[in-house]
Amino acid sequence: MSSPDPALRHALARERAHHDHCRTALSAMVDGAREHVVTGEDVSASGADAEVLGYRLRSRARELRELPEGPLFFGRLDFAGPETGSVPAGGDHAGQTYHVGRLRITEDPAAPPLVVDWRAPVSRAFYQATAADPRGVAVRRRFGWAPGSRGDSADLTGLEDEHLGRGESRASDIVAREIERPRVGPMRDIAATIQPEQDDVVRADLTATVCVQGAPGTGKTAVGLHRAAYLLYTHPQRIARGGLLILGPNPTFLAYIAEVLPALGETGVRQSTLAREIARHPVTAADDARAAAVKHDARTAEVLRRALYARVTPDAADSLSVPDGSYRWRVPADELARIVADVREEEPPYAVGRERVRARIVRYVQERAERRSGPRTAAWTRRIERARPVTAYLDAAWPRVRPEEVVAGLLGDPDALARAADGLLDGDAQRAVLWPATGPRRSWRSARWSAADLVLLDEVAGLLEHPEGYGHIVVDEAQDLSPMECRAIARRAAFGSLTVLGDLAQGTTPWAARSWRTSLAHLGRPDAPVVPLTTGFRVPQAVVGLANRLLARLGVDVPEARSLRADGELTIRPAAPGGVVDAVVDTVRAALARDGSVGVVAADADVPGLRAALDAAGIPAGGPEELGARVTVAPASVVKGLEYDHVVAVEPAAIAEAEGAGGRGLHRLYVVFTRAVSRLDVVHGRPLPF
Repeated sequence: MSSPDPALRHALARERAHHDHCRTALSAMVDGAREHVVTGEDVSASGADAEVLGYRLRSRARELRELPEGPLFFGRLDFAGPETGSVPAGGDHAGQTYHVGRLRITEDPAAPPLVVDWRAPVSRAFYQATAADPRGVAVRRRFGWAPGSRGDSADLTGLEDEHLGRGESRASDIVAREIERPRVGPMRDIAATIQPEQDDVVRADLTATVCVQGAPGTGKTAVGLHRAAYLLYTHPQRIARGGLLILGPNPTFLAYIAEVLPALGETGVRQSTLAREIARHPVTAADDARAAAVKHDARTAEVLRRALYARVTPDAADSLSVPDGSYRWRVPADELARIVADVREEEPPYAVGRERVRARIVRYVQERAERRSGPRTAAWTRRIERARPVTAYLDAAWPRVRPEEVVAGLLGDPDALARAADGLLDGDAQRAVLWPATGPRRSWRSARWSAADLVLLDEVAGLLEHPEGYGHIVVDEAQDLSPMECRAIARRAAFGSLTVLGDLAQGTTPWAARSWRTSLAHLGRPDAPVVPLTTGFRVPQAVVGLANRLLARLGVDVPEARSLRADGELTIRPAAPGGVVDAVVDTVRAALARDGSVGVVAADADVPGLRAALDAAGIPAGGPEELGARVTVAPASVVKGLEYDHVVAVEPAAIAEAEGAGGRGLHRLYVVFTRAVSRLDVVHGRPLPF
């Protein structure tokens, strides 16, 4: 992007000098953070205050030390001065110039920043200003850096200026090149290329739950991660109290996105899968499709609730005699029954309800004792609470219970399941989830749990006690969540907000959502807005066109995707019977003559054979977890959320059939096709299923 234009050369030289200045200031910030840690350890303060101060100083020092190397700014805003003629004023920032980057850099906390954080309020104009609404910006400048730059000032190779104050508008070549840059390795951040509609989601308020229906290539995952970074920047203390959780569909996906938040200066975020979050036991059993479907059905939540509260027995005793020294206080049976019934009606968590019954029995005794001989001490109250008859009554009327006991009691006992499921699950559904009657009867201690059982256990655990919640949860690929999985997430966001990301067209589980309203209701946010992102920035029009041909057959009401990229290539390659593997090898070899990553995606059962064939042809290929591999052979079941420059989709009919009778084969194929961000080759020996 260098140019013989003297003005451009002069501008580049000044910007490179500014970048060197910023690099020196950042080094001083890192050294200063280390010094503050040492100084803070000698501060005289209370133990708690010193511990908090030390934690904050060490965290700040670690964050600065762990920042990935790279360019320190990607944009600049020149605000207009006071209003002159037809040129609008720059508002509160009149006449100011700000460089925009991933981190605020300053020589002194009280000095004007050398670089402002992309999340700062003033930076919003970088993403939102237009010629029609310049927001006080006279000139918006974008910087072009050499691909893979580690932040050497010489890597600043070009710049573009938009004179918004003059009504000038232009498509950015720098943004286009960055979006279309070859994809090798983990996902990159998009702080330099956020589009206005994406920025609206990123900067949504902490209290707002937002659902993003994002077509392929619209950057919904990146938007969710950048919203997380924005909330951490804007509400650090509120988020710190509850924490922030990123939920992805599988470990491969988490590895793919793992570097985005650290690149934005945020390292203290938990990234996990729902399976990890609810894993009370290892998964050592497997359900058939029917059993899994019943266990993931929302009606099962009520079955579990009934089974749990069936253990509550208000008439567990004729009366209760509570010793108090040489005296005994009698609590009549009808009073005990009334206490238990009142607590049941209040619907507290089960464990809280048990202690509430205890407290009310003690209060009943205390009121009578005080009428007889005056106020009682706290020690007296504790003694009555621990009295053996009181605890014995609770064990009979409101017994302690583990989630495992409740679930095993249902799945191992047809009569108990029939009582709890009456009017909810029919006989076939009940038989589908019952443990086999053959062999020794399994207790909860010796049970082998399936993945769906862990969801049931989490439901019961949530009925016993509310789990610790997060201040915010980002849920990606949310269209694949079952109603019961949504409930598990809702429990962890009871006092926080959610960013829900997904695409109904990419739903591939048997219980995948067909309506966001249904999923949001199970997530406890029925009125959350659904924001559509339909403009693709990465998937080219040739690939989007093929995907849209499938969309009409997927049975979901989502708008067609469109692409801003007119480039891209789509090739349909028929192969002779038995010649598909050879055709794939030839296609991959041709793809390697061009830049970028190559993803060979096939039905799961076909992956080992394809890897062996590529290896025999001298083409090394990694699995989807090997993010730096030039060639990846990936099962269709794990590529959701991943992307490759060149995708070789192998035998679409086999990919579709691998989904079984669930009717989700074309959804899986839709996912596979839209992993391509430059070129798509469809290699097939059988008739195409579209």
